[in-house]
Amino acid sequence: MPKSNLFLWNVLIRGYAWDGPYQVAISLYYQLLDHGLNPDNFTFPFVLKACSALLAVKEGREIHEHVIRTGWENDVFVGAALIDMYAKCGCLESARGVFDKIVSRDVVLWNSMLAAYAQNGHPEDALTLCSEMAFASQRPTVATLVIVISASADIGALPQGREIHGFSWRQGFAFQDKVKTALVDMYAKCGSVRVARRVFERLQEKRVVAWNAMVSGYAMHGCYDDAIDLFEEMIRQGYVPDHITFVGVLSACRHGRLLDEGWRYFNQMIEEYHINPTVQHYTCMVDLLGHTGRLKEAHDLIMEMKVTPDSAVWGSLLNACKIHGNVELGELALEKIIELQPNDSGNYVILSNIYAQSGQWDGVARVRRLMIDKGVKKNIACSWIELKNEVHAFLSGDTTHPMCDTIYAELERVTGLVMEAGYAPTTGTVFHDVEDDEKTGMVCSHSERLAIAFGLISTQPGTRLHITKNLRACEDCHIFIKFVSKVTQREIIIRDVNRYHHFKDGECSCGDHW
Repeated sequence: MPKSNLFLWNVLIRGYAWDGPYQVAISLYYQLLDHGLNPDNFTFPFVLKACSALLAVKEGREIHEHVIRTGWENDVFVGAALIDMYAKCGCLESARGVFDKIVSRDVVLWNSMLAAYAQNGHPEDALTLCSEMAFASQRPTVATLVIVISASADIGALPQGREIHGFSWRQGFAFQDKVKTALVDMYAKCGSVRVARRVFERLQEKRVVAWNAMVSGYAMHGCYDDAIDLFEEMIRQGYVPDHITFVGVLSACRHGRLLDEGWRYFNQMIEEYHINPTVQHYTCMVDLLGHTGRLKEAHDLIMEMKVTPDSAVWGSLLNACKIHGNVELGELALEKIIELQPNDSGNYVILSNIYAQSGQWDGVARVRRLMIDKGVKKNIACSWIELKNEVHAFLSGDTTHPMCDTIYAELERVTGLVMEAGYAPTTGTVFHDVEDDEKTGMVCSHSERLAIAFGLISTQPGTRLHITKNLRACEDCHIFIKFVSKVTQREIIIRDVNRYHHFKDGECSCGDHW
């Protein structure tokens, strides 16, 4: 065939870029150049797609230079491919540089940049860019809405999620199941699991991804019975669960400490649906075994895993050792975690807590020295609450808020009420070798308590408070908030790093199993 026909080169490169081997697509691109041909706005997107699949950023940058030299840098299709390539390779600044240089942008280009932010852990930037898109009078597509709804879900931004929900309805996307499925996931992750279920029931076609979002949503909120009931309903209606479905139902079992059910679903996944367990499935089972006190079985399961255990698996075992005070197994778990993820301070703190619980202060000192030697710094606890479209963030012992004096006065008032109701500070959560009254002071100024106090003085009586925390809530704060929900007659929702806690009338949805 004639080697001068660019169309034929493009067809061949496209085939390899879609189906692989991807390296062949890149090799063909360079052969095309050797034959003296100039690539066009079809060639570049195809070969850049191959670079994306291989995470070949070096070749991608080289091709980007060819794009500039051949004058295709302002083409929206080439630009979208460049943004996707840089995003897949984790080069967000380069992706944004491409986006900013293109003056005439279509919705495909906007969506590419939105996806680049969302897929690389920058949901706030995705939402900001969405606002810029609206100001540019660019009409969104289904893909646009799915991306920004998912971004809202990732940061628990319920007000923004609701706003996008309303916008999608006004723009005529009311009957798009992909949008509604994203809304199910968003409402579940943002604390409104009942709203998520209502949206789920209105789906015209409930695909597996929608069932997964709802099952996982229930599990995250501690509604393990609802999660299992929905999973069984899914099976009865003839849907075939996938590996994500089983992550959801196993998460529900671990939150509810349902050991027999957990093993049943784990075995059903393997034997009936022929799904090989992933690290996530094993993590659920190790966590479930650990929480129910079967630490040896949890360790044995890790040793028998068909895949390489990661830091999450060993972290589940380490956390179980903290719950049950197993120092020896906790030391082993941390040793494995350090090999895999040496800079995560939370795991060092957990082992330090295990030592402190057993009164082994020399062990606490060793962990601190180890953190210093490795340059590991303890994560700072932060809680935040959003009121009237403004986020108010608090650190433990924070005194920087403009209403600081009023907040502490309210916290003192509420603390007095809950102590009258039977609450007593549990200083075992403060792992420092200091006097008890000093420990009590540390506990009583934790960041989530300050956020709650601010919420109480800033909202009408009976208003539900929704607070997010970047770390796991401590045991004493968990007890404290249960009492607060009772004496103030408030529903308080706390989203920590692991799950949601719904406090109401002195009880928590987690059943104290978190």
